[in-house]
Amino acid sequence: MSGANQSSVSQFLLLGLSRHPQQQQLLFVLFLSMYLATVLGNLLILLAISTDTRLHTPMYFFLSNLSFVDVCFSSTTVPKMLANHVLGTQAISFSGCLTQMYFVFLFVDMDNFLLAVMAYDRFVAVCHPLHYTTKMTHQLCVLMVAGSWVMSNMDMLLHTLLMARLSFCGDNAIPHFFCDVTPLLKLSCSDTHLNEVMILFEAGLVMIAPFVCILVSYVFIAGAVLRVPSVGGRWKAFSTCSSHLAVVFLFYGTIIFLYFSPSSSHSAENDIASAVMFAVVTPMMNPFVYSWRNKDMKRALGKLITMKFLFPQ
Repeated sequence: MSGANQSSVSQFLLLGLSRHPQQQQLLFVLFLSMYLATVLGNLLILLAISTDTRLHTPMYFFLSNLSFVDVCFSSTTVPKMLANHVLGTQAISFSGCLTQMYFVFLFVDMDNFLLAVMAYDRFVAVCHPLHYTTKMTHQLCVLMVAGSWVMSNMDMLLHTLLMARLSFCGDNAIPHFFCDVTPLLKLSCSDTHLNEVMILFEAGLVMIAPFVCILVSYVFIAGAVLRVPSVGGRWKAFSTCSSHLAVVFLFYGTIIFLYFSPSSSHSAENDIASAVMFAVVTPMMNPFVYSWRNKDMKRALGKLITMKFLFPQ
């Protein structure tokens, strides 16, 4: 069955962001700049956390994992789009398309789980500050990150195997800049009911359960902050969560619009714009969001840039 599938359609065509030649040059420069900013920003975060011992805490351990995932996430889509532009081709092989889909949504799942883990970390820090070091042990942090990787891989393995069983025997043009699940299902000439049910059930569960955990964590955090007697104390407690909240709103806002809104509200342009937001813009913005008002991160980044780049020994 699998061989028949691959022989019917051996490759897909990624139509990209625009079919107008005058826009493609501008988009190439824009996305190359965004990709370089994503890689540079997240690598600086990783280097700063690894070299500054004062940042060897659970919060920054999770942030370093998020930065690593964001680099990988952006690298699964943007380089292929840029390479297609340079080579003047839109083709991606059947196996390459499934592989890209696997890794794109693997890293989406990882972002999702890491944001939930980081919300729990902030909950413990704000609501149980005296027990923070005993609750958020290094072993627990490693276990939560490792569990996130296992669940993400299991989720995407199931969806990729379900996609591989489908037949693609008609149109092979994907109106997108990467192999997204929804456009692929629309191109299939097989019964996609099982795939759609599993997306709604399992993928919905994978996305919704961590989101609910984040909401519950912040309900308790808000209650704890409101009980702080001084305004300054409330602001200090809330400021430790503001960066995480900003990333949560950016990430889940685009995900919910793209995959959980009614299909009648969708258009190819809106879907691509939303995909650009969560696949390209969000990984680029995360380093800026987490370092903008974080004094510890600013200090570590300043020290790193000064010692390693401006005045190397």
